[in-house]
Amino acid sequence: QVQLVDSGGGSVQAGGSLRLSCGASGYIYNNCMGWFRQVPGKEREGVAVITSDGSSIYYTDSVKGRFTISRDNAKNTVYLQMNSLKPEDTAMYYCAADSRRSFYCYSAQRYFDYWGQGTQVTVSS
Repeated sequence: QVQLVDSGGGSVQAGGSLRLSCGASGYIYNNCMGWFRQVPGKEREGVAVITSDGSSIYYTDSVKGRFTISRDNAKNTVYLQMNSLKPEDTAMYYCAADSRRSFYCYSAQRYFDYWGQGTQVTVSS
């Protein structure tokens, strides 16, 4: 059983930066990990996904060049560095783990079985 705790959200102005962290109570070193976001009334969107060893990373098009996902398996922690934030990045952000995969990770939420509680990111113009 893995428990995930998201943190690092907040309110920033457009162009600012935030760093989200996802701490795991169990071992996640062999899991695909992802960050998702959701705004009210919309589907949860896969923002970034990383393989167990960090060798392969997926980003949704709207965050490429601005967001960076990384992981520290020794600390059971995954990060999302968000730079050049835009108002459209405003959402609740969730960390998630796919306990069944280490590689060939999917970006759709239905493949992820452990979720953090979410951390709110608000970007003002």
